[in-house]
Amino acid sequence: MTSFSTSTRSAATVTASPEAVWAAITDPDQVARMTPFLSKVTPCGEHWVWEMTKVPVLGASFSFTFTERMTFDEPHRMEFVHDPAAATKEESAGVEGWYALTPRGEGTRLETSMAITVDLPFPGLTRPAVSAAMKGVVTVMGQRFAQNLLHHLGARSA
Repeated sequence: MTSFSTSTRSAATVTASPEAVWAAITDPDQVARMTPFLSKVTPCGEHWVWEMTKVPVLGASFSFTFTERMTFDEPHRMEFVHDPAAATKEESAGVEGWYALTPRGEGTRLETSMAITVDLPFPGLTRPAVSAAMKGVVTVMGQRFAQNLLHHLGARSA
């Protein structure tokens, strides 16, 4: 197994209140419904266990389960840090990042940053191809999450 990483950062202003955005992004079931490839999010105390299925990378599909320590500063900021020590089994993926919400006029400025690391059965020399594939998957996931969030909120980008 070789570790591969990618990261993403994005921001948008939406025509929904911070409270409505907060309610959507802190509801594990709703997050699973809005996020492509994410089949389930299970809260376990201060952790959320994320289960992803059929994530495409270089013609193959992979499933990942990862345990994140969640920190909430309602309704302003949500942070998550991979915590493999809290997992019930060995994990081959993890994410670290945050969401920040700021009131903006009648809406909300939503910013996010994530760093994703996965162990995959590809040799290190495939790093450029795997990294490009991961970046593409993460970009599509972000775009579809944003569309699904707007639809759920009955909002639009401002």
